[in-house]
Amino acid sequence: MKRIQLGKREVFNYSQPFIIAEIGSNHNGDMDLAKKIIDAAVECGVDAVKFQSWDNKSLIAKEEYDRNQSYDDSPKKHFGSLKEMVEKYYLREEQHFELKEYCDQKGVIFCSSPFSEKEVDLLEKCEVPFYKVASMDINNYTLLDHIATTKKPIILSTGMAGLGEIEAAVNRLNEKGAQEIILLHCISIYPPEYKDIHLNNISMLQQAFDLPIGFSDHTIGTSIPLASVALGSCVIEKHFTLDKTLPGWDHEISADPEEMKVIVEESRNIQESMGKYVRTVSEAELEKRIKFRRSIVAKRDLKVGEKISAADLTSKRPGSGIPPDQIEMILGKELKNEVKEDELLKWGDLL
Repeated sequence: MKRIQLGKREVFNYSQPFIIAEIGSNHNGDMDLAKKIIDAAVECGVDAVKFQSWDNKSLIAKEEYDRNQSYDDSPKKHFGSLKEMVEKYYLREEQHFELKEYCDQKGVIFCSSPFSEKEVDLLEKCEVPFYKVASMDINNYTLLDHIATTKKPIILSTGMAGLGEIEAAVNRLNEKGAQEIILLHCISIYPPEYKDIHLNNISMLQQAFDLPIGFSDHTIGTSIPLASVALGSCVIEKHFTLDKTLPGWDHEISADPEEMKVIVEESRNIQESMGKYVRTVSEAELEKRIKFRRSIVAKRDLKVGEKISAADLTSKRPGSGIPPDQIEMILGKELKNEVKEDELLKWGDLL
């Protein structure tokens, strides 16, 4: 089973999920807000907080800006033009270092999704322990090649990609020297309809690639990412905000602190409860047998010398006597001791 080190955590299929709070651009260009979101994420117990590294030139072409696109598929309206939003929301170079230092102080991993080779180099200066590649860049081989040269673990989202595209991206990364790859099942709709989520793809990807598989979640609430844990999801990425009503691209589909805490705590409970494939009975359950199982008891007063028949016996709690599945070994036996009605029969009562 492939195991990959993310910071101090080793992750593999069915391991305790590594939880990434995707802050993205939910800081809205405000470093005080960014730090408050980090604080809340730490309080929730996440393993890492993730941002997005792009600027006003590395992600969007002039043609797109000229259309003044407002992202009609977004759940809420935003201020001004697309160019104005990008200008306000992108993380400046110095802000990367400020947030990295703050995360170090808070004891949580700082990571980010780079959207160009320049931003990979910036994140290298920030000494990120791994890279997260956004779904949109699964076929961006120039970017994949550059990230591969860092030799660091890569978490690759698979939204919008067919199986062949995923395979091609994995092969490309391998060819360029990246051997530690985690794939995230992802649906790049915000939020997706339940019928389009296909969580069983997690199991499919585990078999198809023999790699650790996680889940990048864009649903509302906590149920779907938690369900992914039962399928072995070893990484959960979830958008995170302090307030779903804030302006911005992703706040409304993000988890708030209450929801993130549920995801962190319950995902660990689910993973631990998955246990082993082999049927086992715990020590606690073995002890419970004595109280909850039954023993063979006499239905009436039985005298010395009587031969026992089925009509003479029944079974009741506790389970400290002869178990009822051994009743056939008793039938026809002669009593050497008197047994009172409702008394547990003992092997020593029989000749």
